[in-house]
Amino acid sequence: MNHIEGDNELPGYTPQAGSSVAPLDALTPGSEHTISLEDSKGHKWLLLSVKSRAPSPESWPVFRAGDLISGSVTLDILKSESSKAIIVTVTAATTSIGQEGQSFLVIEKELWTPAMALPDGSMASKLEKGHYTWPFEIALPDETEVLDRKEKKRFPLPPSFTERASPAYINYRITVIIKRGALRVNQTLTTDFAYVPNTKPELPSAMLQKAYKENIPFVGPEGDPEGWYILPSVTITGTLFGAKRGNVDFNLALAKPLSYARGSAMPLWLTFTGSDEQALDLLANHQAIRVFLKRSLATGSDATSDHAGKHTDNFFVQTIARAVFWPARDASTTGKRILQGEVNLKKAFKQSVVFPRFSVRYHLEVHPFEAAGFVHAPHVSGPLLTQPVNVTSFHATGIVMRSFAPPNYAEEVENLDNSVGLLENGNQRFYHHGGYGIS
Repeated sequence: MNHIEGDNELPGYTPQAGSSVAPLDALTPGSEHTISLEDSKGHKWLLLSVKSRAPSPESWPVFRAGDLISGSVTLDILKSESSKAIIVTVTAATTSIGQEGQSFLVIEKELWTPAMALPDGSMASKLEKGHYTWPFEIALPDETEVLDRKEKKRFPLPPSFTERASPAYINYRITVIIKRGALRVNQTLTTDFAYVPNTKPELPSAMLQKAYKENIPFVGPEGDPEGWYILPSVTITGTLFGAKRGNVDFNLALAKPLSYARGSAMPLWLTFTGSDEQALDLLANHQAIRVFLKRSLATGSDATSDHAGKHTDNFFVQTIARAVFWPARDASTTGKRILQGEVNLKKAFKQSVVFPRFSVRYHLEVHPFEAAGFVHAPHVSGPLLTQPVNVTSFHATGIVMRSFAPPNYAEEVENLDNSVGLLENGNQRFYHHGGYGIS
């Protein structure tokens, strides 16, 4: 995480802030992080201190959109130093494994040169033995200009992104640079930090809000058409117990808007209709329904395209959650079965982002049903339905879309990566690359 570059006379580096990552639900202001460089005798001669939203000094510094990065640079030198400049920078880049990073943010602040006054107001051509402290403030912009497919465009700053097995990363850093004279190597002190954009969904319908606030059952699409997005109807055909054919129609609905916060539950509503009661009972069973949330990660020059190289080494798909369903209260009748459901969006999930050379997108897939005694005919290999959705960093204002799943219908514990496929496309040579998950 933190590192230095420089000559051999100052080899030591002592991190006082570790590499653990702050949980998103603990982003409260108040922590100060300090890292330092030591000389060969253990003397801390260069220190960088930064205040952030992280819950503890041991976490990475954490900042949100619009935050002011404030801190200080301290020099405690034991002999005179003919430095040319002291500079603090905030930088960010997208990086793919095996390639040079692509910078999209560079902010540089000059703290001192021989032509500038020292912190006490005096002038000096070089730094004498002593203790010096320069406070600094750097405002994070809301957006940046980046080259996207041969055209410069403005994009919101993307979130930090680093996790085990990822083929690409988005890194933010604060660096102090001590510029030396000719034939001498510059000294640098660097800390990574987490950046979290302030993305949140719009509020759901008034009836859904009422259900959350009063802890009452949801009203489905028939009673709350403004609250649900209904996907096209699908007809399932197959053979029951090898003896007869049966047809069942189903409709899947997702709560509007199609944007959901990490640490919440994505509400679903599933309606089955048909004349064969046995087929309805077989398919409208929570164990037979296979609805998955998948995350795709695209890198490369066309990452911002909705059709980004889905069959290339720059496109990676991972199944990260499975929906759970349970019978909706007093809703099923002859010829109809209705189930309520949800997808648990864990706090550790990454938020959606579309940025040059790096994008994270989510979509819901309905896969062929698996019911004992029922065989799809003809055979179905791909998903029956696919619907893109958006994942945000924070909850909608004033409401948390919590889980309504009954305890006995809680999400099954299973290895989704093995059952459905960790990387359905893309080059799996990246799988063993290490990293830390943030934002």
